[in-house]
Amino acid sequence: MTNLPARFLKGLRQAEDLGLAVSGGGDSMAMLHLAVAAGLRPCVVTVDHGLRPEAAAEAAMVAEVSASHGLAHETLRWRDWDHTGNLQDEARKARRRLMADWALRRGLTTLALAHTQDDVAETFLMRLTRGAGVDGLAAMSPLWAEGGVIWQRPMLGMTRAELRLWLTGSGLEWAEDPSNENLRFDRVKTRKALARLTPIGLDAARLAEVAGHLAEARQALDALADDWATRCLTEEAGSVIIAPTLWSAPVETQRRLIQRILLWIAPAAYAPRGVQVGQLLAALTAGRAATLAGCRFVPDRRGLRALREVRAVSPRVRGSLWDGRWRILGHIPEIAELGALGAEGLAQVPDWRKTGLPRAALLVSPAIWDENRLIAAPLAGFGPPSYSAVPLEPLFGHNSVALSH
Repeated sequence: MTNLPARFLKGLRQAEDLGLAVSGGGDSMAMLHLAVAAGLRPCVVTVDHGLRPEAAAEAAMVAEVSASHGLAHETLRWRDWDHTGNLQDEARKARRRLMADWALRRGLTTLALAHTQDDVAETFLMRLTRGAGVDGLAAMSPLWAEGGVIWQRPMLGMTRAELRLWLTGSGLEWAEDPSNENLRFDRVKTRKALARLTPIGLDAARLAEVAGHLAEARQALDALADDWATRCLTEEAGSVIIAPTLWSAPVETQRRLIQRILLWIAPAAYAPRGVQVGQLLAALTAGRAATLAGCRFVPDRRGLRALREVRAVSPRVRGSLWDGRWRILGHIPEIAELGALGAEGLAQVPDWRKTGLPRAALLVSPAIWDENRLIAAPLAGFGPPSYSAVPLEPLFGHNSVALSH
């Protein structure tokens, strides 16, 4: 077995201002100990979903181990599941959201997850059963931006077995989640099926290799989309101008860029289904207005404008983040809330036309409110100049769709 701490360190793209997501299971506990063995001083976070009685004790174990290494640790609790949708998927989305907020509060730029080669293989099989395309079948991304944080998976080249062997050999403990044997969950059934495929050569390493080949194909398609994006897309105050020249690009490139726009304007865990995106493309190439997944496409003198749908924006919140895509810079009073400017706010901005932005774009732009009184609307040019609004994620550059996460 090669030097795992050195391999872990090599797998990290960014080791400073680092947070580790540690549940207490074998993979994440190995990540914690490997980071320490590699000489790093990360912060550690655990999410207790409140779904298993053992979870509190597992979080306490992670806290104790972190403290023994002099590392800061915090347990976050998820208590707002409404018992609708897929439990594992809802828990995953809540976990990401909670951890991203935690990282931003602590000033951390990067969060590391403990996914392994086995996770890559299992995900490949699960998505294969759903008829996924290149993006879905490609290996998990080792690096991506989401929620204002850079996420990393430094252990994709390691197997679950070698990590446990290293832990055992080092006299280190971890917790076993009993749900990992519960056949009600698709991932557990897939794990069992993968074990039966091993005798014919379809083991985790081979499936991860195939997923890696598809990841290379995805990168090439993304690079082509990036090139077309710089020629055909213009970001403007949170909306996107689509030049007519986009419709001369390959259809796959059109699809990727529309998905990118949808996920940038209306952040979601997954892009809309292929059939829905195809129907949207048909409408857009014909020059018609259309709406999908909280994003509107309307005619513009420069082609089409994509912007947030009014009825889909998030309600008012406290803090500096709003609608899953905006960060407000500047001192926000404790009594203030962030929300859409809306018609009520626009009526308090008499000079909004001087911005040169269309009314539809300003209606869904971020604003700072004290009940019914507008404090600031940075994109509308209203309020103290100390306030500004910036998107959490860039539109341009590599921006893999959520399915690859």
